[in-house]
Amino acid sequence: MRTMHSLAWLAALGSLSVTGGAMAAQWNLATPYGDASFHTQNTKQFAEDVAEATDGDLSINVHSGGSLIAHSEIKPSVRRGTVQAGEVFLSSLSNESPIYEVDTLPGLANGYEDAYDLWQASKPIITQMFAEEGLMPLYAVPWPAQGIYTDFELTDASQFEGLRVRAPNINTQRFVENLGGLPTETEEADIPTAFSTGRVDAMITSVSTGNSMSAWDYVSHYSDANLWLPKNIVFVNKRDFDRLDDATQQAVLDAAAEAERRGWQASREDSAESAKALEAHGVSISQPNASLAEDLKAAGDSLFEDWQARAGEQAKALIERYRKRQAAE
Repeated sequence: MRTMHSLAWLAALGSLSVTGGAMAAQWNLATPYGDASFHTQNTKQFAEDVAEATDGDLSINVHSGGSLIAHSEIKPSVRRGTVQAGEVFLSSLSNESPIYEVDTLPGLANGYEDAYDLWQASKPIITQMFAEEGLMPLYAVPWPAQGIYTDFELTDASQFEGLRVRAPNINTQRFVENLGGLPTETEEADIPTAFSTGRVDAMITSVSTGNSMSAWDYVSHYSDANLWLPKNIVFVNKRDFDRLDDATQQAVLDAAAEAERRGWQASREDSAESAKALEAHGVSISQPNASLAEDLKAAGDSLFEDWQARAGEQAKALIERYRKRQAAE
């Protein structure tokens, strides 16, 4: 009940308030990621940029670490206008549409350049889908490529048999199942507890998450499988955006464009820094051997075929746009 009352109070507060005799807009932005995450740091910088560009006419309060709203409730809360803006792991929305899974398809985008092309190709469809719910994307930023954390050296796909693997979205869950593992859904903040209580034995995530969650406390090996580069997306309630004057709207869009550019670069830098941190704490980082790589590819190919069948014509158009972008470069 306290949470509901708090959200109602924030919704009432978060539209317009009197500051120094002028009407200043205040937004609340909910994110599930902690302050140590480069994503949160980027989002907070976005808020600071907006405040500076508008001379305080729009202030954005970033509520990190799921402190305001649970991850699964952020998008519905922004849609209802309970909070004005939010940040979510894009593929966590896959229960709504297969399109949201596109950046978690193994082998489709194997580096930052490919991941950016994929985002540009999928952005029109995702923007339209958000608009149908009264939402507007502001920017999207990828995590580093996903790999596999274990407390043993991973050399063969048979080692997945019966392994409880942390899988934060439906495609990761299917991927683990294709390999014979047992997927377990665990929020990032709950990873240490999940390992310590035996709910998970391994996880598929980035070097960034492994570093921020001190993965060396519960695993010893990281297989740098370069599976996919998933994204976070930051978005706003369109009605709240439309209430802003033209100059303030443009300030938000400009700050969002800069946050996207800055965030992609931060992801690259964090990937390198986090890998060094893992190794410095005794985590062994290796590439999959030829046999394991082949089995991972087979599991990914099966996932991609299933996705195309489920996603239909929208998926076909998206992939065609993506391939054209790649061919033109």
